[in-house]
Amino acid sequence: MPAIRIVHRTSLPPVEAWPMLTDWEGHGAQVPLTRTIIETPPPTRVGTIFTARTGVSRITFDDRMEVVEWRPPTEGSSGLVRLEKRGRSVTGWAEIEVRPLHTGGAEIHWREELRLRGLPRALDPLVAAVGRFLFGRALVRLLRP
Repeated sequence: MPAIRIVHRTSLPPVEAWPMLTDWEGHGAQVPLTRTIIETPPPTRVGTIFTARTGVSRITFDDRMEVVEWRPPTEGSSGLVRLEKRGRSVTGWAEIEVRPLHTGGAEIHWREELRLRGLPRALDPLVAAVGRFLFGRALVRLLRP
C-alpha cells in the first residue's frame, strides 16, 4: 500500500486546529473534482461514515470512510482521529494527529495508507507522491481562517 506521511506546523493551538482539520466537507472542497457526502448525523464521533466522491459525470470513484477512533485534543494534549477506508475502489486507513508544541501552536501528522483496486503495485510510488501533494495542499488550506 502506498504510504503517505505529512507533517505540518501551525500557529493555531490544537483545540482550534482540530475542527478545521475534521471538517469532512471542507476536505472535499480542497481536493479537485471531489465532494464529501456525510452519511450519518452530526456531530462526528466513532461510527461516523462519509464518502469522498471524486470524478466527473459518470466517471467517479468513492472513498467511503468510517471514523473508528475519535479523540479531540484538550488543552495541552494531543488529538487523534483514525478513519478506515471501506469502499469498493479505495481501501486502507488514514489518521490525523494534532500535537501541541511547547513553543505554542500545533504540529499535525497526517498518515495514510491506501490501495486503489485494480491499480498495479508498481504505481504505488506515484500514488504516494500525488497523495502527498493533494493532501498537503488540502491540509494548508483547511487551516486558513
